[in-house]
Amino acid sequence: MGWGCSPVKKASAAYERLLNGLAAAAALILLGAVLLVTADILLRNLTRTGFPWANEVSEYALFFITVLTAPWLLRRGQHIRLDLLLAALPDRLAWAMEIVADLVGFAVCVVLVRYSLIMTWDSWRLNSITIKNLVFPEWWTLAPLPVCFILLAVEFVFRFRRLLEGVKGRRHEATSVS
Repeated sequence: MGWGCSPVKKASAAYERLLNGLAAAAALILLGAVLLVTADILLRNLTRTGFPWANEVSEYALFFITVLTAPWLLRRGQHIRLDLLLAALPDRLAWAMEIVADLVGFAVCVVLVRYSLIMTWDSWRLNSITIKNLVFPEWWTLAPLPVCFILLAVEFVFRFRRLLEGVKGRRHEATSVS
């Protein structure tokens, strides 16, 4: 049974557009961070001033870039993975290991959704504040985590479905070792 023009295929395409949008947002954040750090360095060297908060903002930018791109990278088969073993195994066994990896990935994401929701809720409930150069509610940095893990869990479901409907072998798009 192929994807055809099924509701699953439409949902998968819409989901891919969402992930592409998040990746584009991450690229814009990266551009903003590069411009900010460059301006800070120029100001410090030319005028002995700068933005005392620039380093902090760039640290948060890296965090948000990671959160925004993780599901997109998983979708593209470019997420962090060890594929040396998969490349050495027979296709059917590699395929079975891919199934196990998708199931474990899904389960881990579900657990992390739960705990990141608890952390975010507790931070909001306790009015926890992050105090550095910038002062803001801590939950602002925690809130993207459950969203990220939900998106990763959804992608594991799509990956699992694609794996079951495809050829019974390793994912070649995700194997960098040949």
